[in-house]
Amino acid sequence: MRPTPDSPVAPMLAKAVPAVPDPESVEGGLSYEPKWDGFRAIVYAEPGGGETIGAVEIGSRGSKMLTRYFPELVEAFRRLLPGPCVLDGEIVVPTGEPGRQRLDWEALSQRIHPAASRVKLLAEETPATFIAFDLIALGDESYLDRPFGERRAALEEFAAAVPAPIALTRTTTDVELARKWLVEFEGAGLDGVVAKPLAGPYAPNKRTLLKIKHHRTADVVVLGYRIHASGRGVGSLLLGLYDSDGTLRNVGGVSAFSDATRLALIDELEPLVERDASGEAVKGETERSRFSSGKDVSFVRLRPERVLEVRYDQMEGMRFRHTAQFERWRPDREARSCTFDQLDRPVAYDLGDVLT
Repeated sequence: MRPTPDSPVAPMLAKAVPAVPDPESVEGGLSYEPKWDGFRAIVYAEPGGGETIGAVEIGSRGSKMLTRYFPELVEAFRRLLPGPCVLDGEIVVPTGEPGRQRLDWEALSQRIHPAASRVKLLAEETPATFIAFDLIALGDESYLDRPFGERRAALEEFAAAVPAPIALTRTTTDVELARKWLVEFEGAGLDGVVAKPLAGPYAPNKRTLLKIKHHRTADVVVLGYRIHASGRGVGSLLLGLYDSDGTLRNVGGVSAFSDATRLALIDELEPLVERDASGEAVKGETERSRFSSGKDVSFVRLRPERVLEVRYDQMEGMRFRHTAQFERWRPDREARSCTFDQLDRPVAYDLGDVLT
């Protein structure tokens, strides 16, 4: 059955591996492609009259609709796509002079704005590009059960000639070229390399792809904040992830903000502050440890709605071992989609081999 915006498909996911794998490591071989650093997007170009395109919707990784934020892409899909389809890909914003362009995450994240006038202006000033990398449906026919090699061939036949702002991602079966991409493409703002089993079907919400990134990151929910030691501004943000039973658990914090950012965060987070019947901000306390026995562990509670991406080195149990580093806000992510499953767990390694 063909996925639709009313019955959306969850995107295929990837698990982290430490290096670009050899094609022989997976039955049927692997296809390699760049890992784009943008908003994951499922494009639903609905059938209209005959073979024409009717309605167009853009769904995010968590099925949150992004359609209203990218009017220039909606217009391009209607005008340029050869027919109705469901595409998996990434929305990116390239900036810079020709010959020196790179992906611009800040420009992309600004596109998620409540004001229609602002969205229209940004669509003109920083137009987005859609990078297609998988074919989920063509016309009324679902391609979910077809192997990736077949889906890729059909995608090339369908979309290879489609002009900007729609593009088809590069692929290769040459593992050495993929390893070269991992190094070289970072300079253009890309996020790594993805390896896809050529014989694998499209597996919604399953981590059947392999990703090789330049560092570990996680999308986390903001639980609250602590006031800075100076008494002015936000000193640190408390971070949370949902576990398998839906409980939101504290996994650590992020700090090291500039003076200006600390003050700005107070105003930015104000609408999310939980308040009691009298209007006072609700306070919470984190667990004390032998390192915090004499410290103030209270924090201002926030409604768990804002998502941010952090960099971290490793986990210790269910928490970041060290304070994480703020990477960027993630306005395209739903808070409930931030689970422990996304974490890049280090590949097991024998201590005896380290000591030898």
